[in-house]
Amino acid sequence: MKSYKQFIKESKDLHYKTINICKKYNINNYTINSDGSIDVEGGVNLTDYNLISLPLKFGKVTGDFYCSDNQLTSLVGSPTNVTRDFYCGRNKLTSLVGSPTNVGGDFYCAGNKLTSLVGSPTNVGGNFSCNSNKLISLEGCPKIISGSFYFSDNNLTSLVGCPSIVGRDFLCSNNNLTSLENCPNKVGGNFYCGSNKLTSLVGCPENYHLPYQILKVD
Repeated sequence: MKSYKQFIKESKDLHYKTINICKKYNINNYTINSDGSIDVEGGVNLTDYNLISLPLKFGKVTGDFYCSDNQLTSLVGSPTNVTRDFYCGRNKLTSLVGSPTNVGGDFYCAGNKLTSLVGSPTNVGGNFSCNSNKLISLEGCPKIISGSFYFSDNNLTSLVGCPSIVGRDFLCSNNNLTSLENCPNKVGGNFYCGSNKLTSLVGCPENYHLPYQILKVD
């Protein structure tokens, strides 16, 4: 069992280490929590630092959280809640496990190596973009996306796991879809499904009754 003095020393060491890391990455207005995580009042920008893992464990971030253009293979350490946008695009992610639970703005994970969306945030207040991955399943996708849903340029053959409601545009172009079954019940903006293997529009959203509302269909 650790002595009290040893516990205090390790706590102080972690505290100073956290301070130094925050200085290195220009993270300001933060609070260090008892579990070693930090809450940030404002944004965090870790873009293009050649990171292979996140340097800290984050709690709540009231601004944007950017960690795109690194070498990340995991999102462990990500904030639990982000008030604005969360960007983790163009990394080496094969899983979204570790993502924030709640993102108030956009969630951007395009340009990775994802095969499913398991681990996605439960709530996304803006757009959800997972273009240019290796998706073969939409499993794990949020049930409701308030903004647009972008998932073109993947390897999908089915829309199983799709959200039930998309508030704005729906883009599923450049996949291998043979059917529109399991589409959202409602799409608030444009519907793009070109460059697939569709033979009919059966299954398209209930609010799309006129042909001109569906754009770029093969």
